[in-house]
Amino acid sequence: MSHWHALRPVLPILVGASVMLTLSMGIRQTFGLFLQPVTRDIALTVSDFTLAFSIQNLSWGLLQPIAGALVVRLGFRPILLSGALLYLAGLLMLAVAQGFLGFLAGAGLLIGMSLACTASAMAQATASRVVPTSVRSLVLGIITGAGTLGALVAAPVAQAVMTDYGWRSGMLALFGFALFLLPATWFAGRVDRIPIPPPTRGDIADVTIAAATRSAFTRAPFVVMTAAYFVCGMQLLFITTHLPSYLAICGMDPMLGAQALGVIAVFNVAGSLFFGWAGGHWSKLVLLGSIYVTRSLVLGWYFLAPPTPASTLVFAAMMGFLWLGVGPLVAGSVVEMFGLRWQAMIQGFAFMSHQLGSFVGAFGGGLLFEALGSYDLAWRLGVAMGLTAGIVQIAFALMRPPRHDACGQALPTRIIPVASTCHSSARARRRRPLVLLIPGNQRECPESDVL
Repeated sequence: MSHWHALRPVLPILVGASVMLTLSMGIRQTFGLFLQPVTRDIALTVSDFTLAFSIQNLSWGLLQPIAGALVVRLGFRPILLSGALLYLAGLLMLAVAQGFLGFLAGAGLLIGMSLACTASAMAQATASRVVPTSVRSLVLGIITGAGTLGALVAAPVAQAVMTDYGWRSGMLALFGFALFLLPATWFAGRVDRIPIPPPTRGDIADVTIAAATRSAFTRAPFVVMTAAYFVCGMQLLFITTHLPSYLAICGMDPMLGAQALGVIAVFNVAGSLFFGWAGGHWSKLVLLGSIYVTRSLVLGWYFLAPPTPASTLVFAAMMGFLWLGVGPLVAGSVVEMFGLRWQAMIQGFAFMSHQLGSFVGAFGGGLLFEALGSYDLAWRLGVAMGLTAGIVQIAFALMRPPRHDACGQALPTRIIPVASTCHSSARARRRRPLVLLIPGNQRECPESDVL
């Protein structure tokens, strides 16, 4: 309970990170609602529309590790505020777009750059720094869950405004929501005042970006997790981009797409909380693989038969529960492997893989639809790849389970000075610090424990 009381001074930071995430992700999750009206109004094809959002995901992913590295050098606040301004500029560009280039600049480039500075990796890195290890996984689940609530408001409001006044007015309504990113990123930026906890201080500050990157990609568990994350992104962006269009083709009410996105957002909260809690009790990597397998089975079940309003909402509920639960698990795994200082950058590399998969899911789904006139092959490929990724992730995690310290916590692997691993040893403190890749401890253990 003392750990929860310790969170009171940092609540403004945690709330700011949550609001920042709910706005940046919630607004983005509504863009699929604009596919039909935008393609009719400014003469875009479905593949043009999906290309813009594929570029968004690609630029987001490619810039995520760069934004994470800049955080180490410049601090969180300048990066978060820059992201908020880019988001606002992107929405305005979309609202006045007259053709493909304007739409691509707003939806693809500006918002993609913004998300690298304001979305999940940054929010989770912000929260990780200010919470103790014993409750970190659960807090990350809470942050991720709260970050899904924006779609609950944004999706129905955008759909209602778009139905009555047109899609450009709907985009301006989203701009109004996005203005709250400015105060949210300001408060989240207070994390710069919080020093990194002692276990991660020392010569880590002198490690270069190249050394930290090499450390990440020489760790097999991280490489496997990153590869499976590619398939995760492919599945999710296929659904986000193409579900409203699929429902329209099948003759469903246009509001059903907005309702489905809202249901996904509600069950995202439950899934994020559950997997955040579960990540503090069981192997995070096994849980990740289980999510990928279960999600693939649900996807296959839904697309096997023509959709109905009931089956669509049940599908949305199940997918929502399995949607963002990966967030706290990936973030927690990165901290366990490498510590806090470089979390934003190393998690950014994993997320870059996720976004490359998103590019394939969004744009590839559009290409297959244009070529074949249906989504049948697209969803079958998504199911097959998801099952493969999940099974490999589980098998690798079971074959190479993480080691644990005397306190029962998974041992992270990170670059730290040797002297800092032996707090109570005077002899160790007199040693000249050497930078090595060794297991470290993420929390204070009783002095009688063996470190």
